[in-house]
Amino acid sequence: MQFERPLVPLLVAAALTVVSVVLALRLTIQTGFESLLPSSRPSVQELNRVAARTAGVSTLFIVLEGGPNTPTIALRQAGDALVPALAAVGAPWVGSVEDGVHEARAFLSPRAGLYAETKDLEGLRDDIEARYAYEVNKATGTLLDESEEPPALDAESIKKRFKLGTEATPDRFPDGYYQSKDGKTLVVAVRSKVIGSDFSRGSEALRRIREAVVRVNPASFHPEIRYGFGGDLQTGISEFAAINADLTEVGLFGAALLAGVVFLYYLRIRTLFAMLITIGIGVAWTFGVTELLIGHLNMATGFLFTIVAGNGINFSIIYMARYLEARRDKVPLAEALDLARRETWRPTLTAAAAAGAAYGSLGVTEFRGFRDFGVIGGIGMLLCWIATYLALPSILTLMERLLPLDREAKGVWGRIQRATQGGLAFGRPFAALAERAPRLLTVLGVAVALVGGAVAVFYVKSDPMEYDLRNLRTDASARAEEIRLSTLAEQITGYVGTDGMAILVDRPEQVEPLREALDAKRDAAPPGEKPFEKVHALQDFVPAAQAEKIPILEEIKQKVLKAHRRGVIPDADWKTIEEVLPPDDLKPFGIQDLPAGLARAFTETDGTRGRIVYISPTEGQTVDDAHYLFRWANAYRRTVLPDGSVILGSGRAVIYADMWAAVIDDIPPAVLLSLLGTVLAVLVAFRRGLPSVYVLAALLVGIGWMALALVMMKVKLNFLNFIALPLTFGIGVDYAVNIVQRYTREGTGGAMAAVRETGGAVVLCSLTTALGYMALVRSNNFAVRSMGVAAVIGEVTCLFAAVIVLPAALVWMDRKRA
Repeated sequence: MQFERPLVPLLVAAALTVVSVVLALRLTIQTGFESLLPSSRPSVQELNRVAARTAGVSTLFIVLEGGPNTPTIALRQAGDALVPALAAVGAPWVGSVEDGVHEARAFLSPRAGLYAETKDLEGLRDDIEARYAYEVNKATGTLLDESEEPPALDAESIKKRFKLGTEATPDRFPDGYYQSKDGKTLVVAVRSKVIGSDFSRGSEALRRIREAVVRVNPASFHPEIRYGFGGDLQTGISEFAAINADLTEVGLFGAALLAGVVFLYYLRIRTLFAMLITIGIGVAWTFGVTELLIGHLNMATGFLFTIVAGNGINFSIIYMARYLEARRDKVPLAEALDLARRETWRPTLTAAAAAGAAYGSLGVTEFRGFRDFGVIGGIGMLLCWIATYLALPSILTLMERLLPLDREAKGVWGRIQRATQGGLAFGRPFAALAERAPRLLTVLGVAVALVGGAVAVFYVKSDPMEYDLRNLRTDASARAEEIRLSTLAEQITGYVGTDGMAILVDRPEQVEPLREALDAKRDAAPPGEKPFEKVHALQDFVPAAQAEKIPILEEIKQKVLKAHRRGVIPDADWKTIEEVLPPDDLKPFGIQDLPAGLARAFTETDGTRGRIVYISPTEGQTVDDAHYLFRWANAYRRTVLPDGSVILGSGRAVIYADMWAAVIDDIPPAVLLSLLGTVLAVLVAFRRGLPSVYVLAALLVGIGWMALALVMMKVKLNFLNFIALPLTFGIGVDYAVNIVQRYTREGTGGAMAAVRETGGAVVLCSLTTALGYMALVRSNNFAVRSMGVAAVIGEVTCLFAAVIVLPAALVWMDRKRA
């Protein structure tokens, strides 16, 4: 049918491809680590619950930086001008704007005395009375000589009693502005209802805010002032754009590599065109089905385009190699198509089944990063195989009718085409090597594989996991300035929630029991292993025993006013003292009375306050160290309160700890299942017997070499490059399958013919697969790069085992039989 009516299969393939492309374009990319874990995990469920109550508010920092000659007042004037201009942008783009803690300061300063201890307030009251009497007696000349001078009544002494501006409670914003100590940097903080993960609306929010900043023109307040943007809104948009650009760049680079190596092998545009159309159909079908089954991509699956294309094109390569060989032998078109189909469908289907088994082994794991990868890859191998045998024969038929293959080109190009008809002889150097020293190569290859297996055991025992999380993230060198500004703004503003992990309790009354339980865990930890620094809650801003402190503060106020009228207090100190004197209507307050700016980090989306608790990391510890991250996560993951209620914690620490645990639990069964699936596929294809032994032995040699290479290169294992281990079984066996398939057809003495004829296509298959993985090395994400490196190593070692050690062993056995 494909020869007689080639348009029918092509129209069917085209219709399915159009539908698949439309579906694939609907795929979204989930960038968070939580997308790699199953939604049934308690940590993921808790993270989603907390996010639902606290999401919807993002922060953007406009960082104003001056030069050496920029006065402090110029930066403040620029910040003050930006506040109303940005507020005018309006919701949802801008919810609130502030260039300092003016609102919180106006509320807290006259209530500063409520935060002092009652005994300190009583002591201050008595000291003021004593100082007043001392100054009066001194002024009237009735001061006794032996009278001891009481403490001075000035701003410094009162702030010390109120514990303001001391080492224990430093006044971080002495003038209320988000300004650095040297006065050369000022931050304007914008809270937006648009979150950074919403790329479209987030980009619009940034555009409107940038336009407002340009209209204000901070440099107009002083020519040295420059500005930049930071915060999670800017970071979210930048990271999303970087990931999209990364996926596009890696995909185009991988496609270019595949096209280049295929053309280099065949040196025919028509052949390249036919194979690219075929693999394009298979890839489109794969990601169309992905949208139906999964609906999104994640950090692990986002780069599968080049991997599926690099693996899936192998079926076309093997078919095309046999087809061109038949046409080179003057076999008519219809017979050549049928011959290529009959002689290649079994080995290619075996390879597809083995690769599918390798991918499928990941599909049964709990770790969603593996599971989705396995589902997409396994389906992709099957669909690429179907696309090859549905579309490629029809494409070749139409091409032959339009431009017969046996029509020779003229000149130098014609001579090159005739010399390379059927592809470049990639396999001949390996055949010559195997034929020259078969016994040496066999023994040496097996010995190296055994050494690799042995050293791998010791390497695994030494815990080769990657615990430096900086080596698993996206390369941020292109965003260095943005990161610098975000870090600087966080340091100046003290923004809560950047490195702190959030817990959401059910009732505000649970905060104090939770704090006590967490503090007990922290205090019980050995020295140097404290899991966290401190628990932060909105309740921290509500002082205790307010009712009993208010009468004392009223007495203090009256005495201070009396002393001021008497001239006891220096005029230079009066303004500072006046700020902390309580108002006439001072009364106890709770968390609902706190100003919005102060309570914002502890406020849920519906306005509920007092249920969010933050756990800050231990000072001196880095959250990029997975060892510490695990210790931090275990400290607050699950807390049982005295009343029996259970409080769950989540966040980056718990998510990453769970992710790592899932990887460690899932890898052994995935590797074993991949191996068993590969063995089963080989046994079924060759109906047991010696050919199966040859194939599996070559695979084990390649795996041993791979293990040795990984150990020698000191490759650290992580949640992505682990994928290369089970995949190597199913994909690496492909090359030995095709060599042995040709060898069994040729009979005794056919090992060299297998490598010379089929070896070129096998090498090309390995190159396309390896180049699909090698494209990942250009990714900006270090974990993705490491997966590409590990997979390329597996490809190269399994290829060399198939085209060097396997043929050498077959030649050695054939000669012994002879």
